[in-house]
Amino acid sequence: MFCTKCGKQIPDSTKFCPYCGANCSPEQDIASQASQVFNKAEQELGSAFNEVKQSFTGSNNQNNNQGYNANQNYSNGYNNGTIPPYSGTRLKDDRGLASYIILSIITCGIYSYYFIYKMAHDVNIACDGDGENTSGLVAFVLLSLITCGIYAWFWYYNLGNRLAANGPRYGLSIQENGTTVLLWQIFGAFICGIGPFVAMHILIKNSNKICNAYNRAQGLM
Repeated sequence: MFCTKCGKQIPDSTKFCPYCGANCSPEQDIASQASQVFNKAEQELGSAFNEVKQSFTGSNNQNNNQGYNANQNYSNGYNNGTIPPYSGTRLKDDRGLASYIILSIITCGIYSYYFIYKMAHDVNIACDGDGENTSGLVAFVLLSLITCGIYAWFWYYNLGNRLAANGPRYGLSIQENGTTVLLWQIFGAFICGIGPFVAMHILIKNSNKICNAYNRAQGLM
């Protein structure tokens, strides 16, 4: 057992750290973890609301100087030309599963489609030049309806593979691929129904990595 404040090892079941006096009881640990989860969810929700607002107002998170510098970096051979050119916008790299679930419930599922639209948009920018294209919202909805949901699995599978394949372009090692996502989507649904959420978490986590690396490469951090 280690103190959550000073990090020193302490005997099990110790209520107060003998080094710093911090409360180390199990109840306090649970309360602290719960607080962290709620704080993170609150931050994700705020970020998601800002993204929706910016989509309607047409604003973005970077200024003209950033765009100029990004274009200069690319034209000067930044990263040997393996990174896509500056798209004129900073990609969202802090999406979260909590905000996805909460806002989808609040909007009766509407936000989930907006979420897919924006994720496909950002991935197409960050992975531009790889010879692939992630279908947008219209294709996702129509083909999913026509195929009774099978196309949605295919979409998730392709996106998982594309993120894993583009990782090396940014010096990233992404372990989960489309097969991992698809297995969670199909068979994970039998594990108390959590499989699809795990699959979405994987896609969110890896798309955040790719978009964050793109932003860094373009000097947009």
